[in-house]
Amino acid sequence: MLIAFDFQSDIPLYIQLRNQIVVGIAQGKLIPGEQLPTIRALAEESGVNMMTISKAYQLLKREGYIHTDRRSGTVVAPLQKNVVDQSTVDQLRLILSELRVGGLSEDDALALCGELYREGRHDV
Repeated sequence: MLIAFDFQSDIPLYIQLRNQIVVGIAQGKLIPGEQLPTIRALAEESGVNMMTISKAYQLLKREGYIHTDRRSGTVVAPLQKNVVDQSTVDQLRLILSELRVGGLSEDDALALCGELYREGRHDV
């Protein structure tokens, strides 16, 4: 698993890891049942503190993207159908508002959303 951390970014490292795993799942690069590296292995490989990796994994587990088992380790969870939590909707609302304030028309915003959505699908 190739994770690229931006140590100059204002985005916390655990959020960067969380986001890359979610995008990897959406793009089909990480498939349900696939085993993820252990916290220790990923920390050593990336040079990031184990607690940071653990925090990302805990968040992903809470959000339902991964499952952890003492015997089988951490694996990608089965894909959820039609499950979007309110915080995701709120984030999307903010982003769409920023696009509108930035001068993007509704048609252009929808086209951009469609383009980005298709990038994340592996069945198209």
